[in-house]
Amino acid sequence: MLGFFDSGLGGLAVLKEVEKAMPQYSYIYLGDNARTPYGSHSHDTIYKFTRQGVAYLFKKGAEVVILACNTASSSALRRIQQEFLPKYYPKNKVLGIIIPTAEEVISKTKTGEIGILATEATVHSFAYPKEITKMDESLRVHQQAGTLLVPIIEAGELDWDGLDSIIKKYLNELFERSKKIDTLVLACTHYALIEDKIRKHTPSKVQIISQGQIVAQKLKEYLERHPEIESRLKKSNRRDFYSTEDSWRVRNLFKLFYGRPVEIKKISLE
Repeated sequence: MLGFFDSGLGGLAVLKEVEKAMPQYSYIYLGDNARTPYGSHSHDTIYKFTRQGVAYLFKKGAEVVILACNTASSSALRRIQQEFLPKYYPKNKVLGIIIPTAEEVISKTKTGEIGILATEATVHSFAYPKEITKMDESLRVHQQAGTLLVPIIEAGELDWDGLDSIIKKYLNELFERSKKIDTLVLACTHYALIEDKIRKHTPSKVQIISQGQIVAQKLKEYLERHPEIESRLKKSNRRDFYSTEDSWRVRNLFKLFYGRPVEIKKISLE
């Protein structure tokens, strides 16, 4: 199976696009909704939480796990690949979503100036500036933490009157740093639900990069390059959804991100 892990439910927007591109596989999704958001936690705590989630998905049969969460990808992926997998799951793979996104944004920018809207943890990790400038050191990357956005989205307050003013404030701060930014990365999968509001307050000349379709295409290419991994994946069209919290809020967010209601199995990672 292909496993997807997120601190909450934003990763469902990525899973939905991957399913469209590769419907033949079986998928298992885990959202750590009881402990979301991860963005304000320390890197060590994010690593601990992510490691627990990944281990659970492997025990449930996942061969490959995608960290469909920018915070987990930026703060925990490298340690999981270097420390956790070799010791406990040497035959399994854990992939992030930052490098595929970085590759895409580099191909899109014309001015060479890129904006990143992300959680505090992703911003403080400097994961995007590091990956983007590693590929092209001439590019300039400007970051902005959207600190309040994930808590508002997780609370289901998408129609709250104050949300627009908060988005506008963050974007104004970002574009004040440079008028040359022509590409904006929504570097948190939760932001897919408010992309229309973000677009409303973004200059029309600026391209917005959302991650679902990018990750779907890159994952498809990865499996084509690695038939030894692809051959181990089940093709039974099975879908399993797990959450560390089951509540009306979580069920509503599952429906919003995934597009339809699903049966949620509640589990504990502690």
